[in-house]
Amino acid sequence: MWTLIFGSIFLGTILGIIYLSCRFAKFAVIRRAAKERKVICFAAGFILVMLILAGIWVTLGSINAMVCIIHLMVIWMVCDLISMIVEKRRKKKFGRYYAGAFAIVTTVIYLACGWYLAHNVWSTKYTLETDKQVGSLRIVQFADSHVGSTFDGEGFAEKLKDIQAENPDIVVVTGDYIDDDTTKEDMVESCRALGALKTTYGVYYVFGNHDKGYYGAEYRGYSGDDMVHELEKNNVKVLQDENVLLDNRFYLIGRKDRSEEMTASSRASMEELVDGIGSDKYIIVLDHQPHDYDAQEAAGVDLVLSGHTHGGQLFPVNYLGELTGTDDKRYGLEKRGNTNFIVTSGISDWAIKFKTGCKSEYVVVDIQGK
Repeated sequence: MWTLIFGSIFLGTILGIIYLSCRFAKFAVIRRAAKERKVICFAAGFILVMLILAGIWVTLGSINAMVCIIHLMVIWMVCDLISMIVEKRRKKKFGRYYAGAFAIVTTVIYLACGWYLAHNVWSTKYTLETDKQVGSLRIVQFADSHVGSTFDGEGFAEKLKDIQAENPDIVVVTGDYIDDDTTKEDMVESCRALGALKTTYGVYYVFGNHDKGYYGAEYRGYSGDDMVHELEKNNVKVLQDENVLLDNRFYLIGRKDRSEEMTASSRASMEELVDGIGSDKYIIVLDHQPHDYDAQEAAGVDLVLSGHTHGGQLFPVNYLGELTGTDDKRYGLEKRGNTNFIVTSGISDWAIKFKTGCKSEYVVVDIQGK
């Protein structure tokens, strides 16, 4: 899946460079400077595109540079098409290359909005009703903080002030809390911030696919076990294929991440995880990747909280996970049978610094029972 995604981004970037070089060559200032010589016009356009690519690469990294070039190419193509249709209707060509100017302005505004949606955090609220004797329960969930991407450990602590203001009964972290490039200092600081949260039932955490690190402990200077130690030192409960009964009111089941199935490790099935649990209690499952909905519905759990998808991140590829079957759901609330499923778009981003198919958020779930 990732090979396909990154391969498509690379190919799109190459096509974008070629297309945009031709488009920039159409501007009058370049044509005049090149004295209408097509090869020189294209060369000037190519140099301009490469300067734009290099500038974004240096400031935001390679992936974001390629994302920006692809967006500019697609929006420019749409503007060219609209311009062509208008010219045919008016039976006269425009005196200036308005389509190109409009494409550049539109892309800048569009990506600026995407930057804003990624770097600001909203609260998304859901209210769920149940016949079970759970009373009133407020859960605050967040996922995909990838500490060090849009905010460091100190910035993460600031975001938790908003979560604390929600007066949660319980806070749950559904994976990808940190990233491969999260420094040890930021990891320690963010664990300390989590431990400072005041709740009725505490803070609970499950692993995502990035938390243990893809490149080994040597790469970032600490292991997944070191992070668990810091979390537990700050009274954050780590659940790995475990369940816990809280206040004799509700069960919390924390799953190992689906990525464990691809290693020498493994994870328990939903059937195993609910074995021995009374169905009269409200059952909440924390599962980083939304990819086991059939089994979770069959197991009779009441609520499943996930992250991982980043809400699809970019429009229109934000629907790709559902279309390919990689994810059961991209974003939001869905009910299947008696089971509610919620997928959050995440409180941060990862490598891509823009969100055009969603916004950054944490989730507040109010359970209303008997």
